[in-house]
Amino acid sequence: MENKKLSKPQKWIILGIPVLFIISSLIHSLYKFTGENFIIGMFAPVSESVWEHLKMVVLPIILWWTVYYFAKGKEYGIDKNKWFGGALISLLITLISIPLLYYFYTGAFGVHLLWVDIIIFLIALFFGQMLGLYYYNRGKGISASLVFLIFIIIIFLFILFTFKHPNLPIFNE
Repeated sequence: MENKKLSKPQKWIILGIPVLFIISSLIHSLYKFTGENFIIGMFAPVSESVWEHLKMVVLPIILWWTVYYFAKGKEYGIDKNKWFGGALISLLITLISIPLLYYFYTGAFGVHLLWVDIIIFLIALFFGQMLGLYYYNRGKGISASLVFLIFIIIIFLFILFTFKHPNLPIFNE
């Protein structure tokens, strides 16, 4: 079996797991800490709903991948379509994993435990980043322009549903 070293961009993606976990955890209380600032509320949870908790990862993941690309992309010859395709995969997998795992354990076992929520959050970030890394390594790429359009739509939906959301369980505390 060949022992292959990880490139610096690959290491960055993996480093994102604990760093994004810490940053996202700090975002959890940012809205209350800022005196319920309207602008902060567009990007940080304003309630304890599952939907609002998903906001904790949206900007951190997008910024984690984007900042690195613009800081080091040319230096390391990063393919922008593969990189941002990986970023999109990371974000979508994380956003899908959190509610799936949360509703599975609360529905299957009839309990809600904070420590399990925290572990789910970390697992979702792990899956997201690792599948984003896999896509970056092996995917064909997705147009970076299309990825940014999807990012904008996701951010817009999170802002919109903060103030006007459907009457669905994911939006209720």
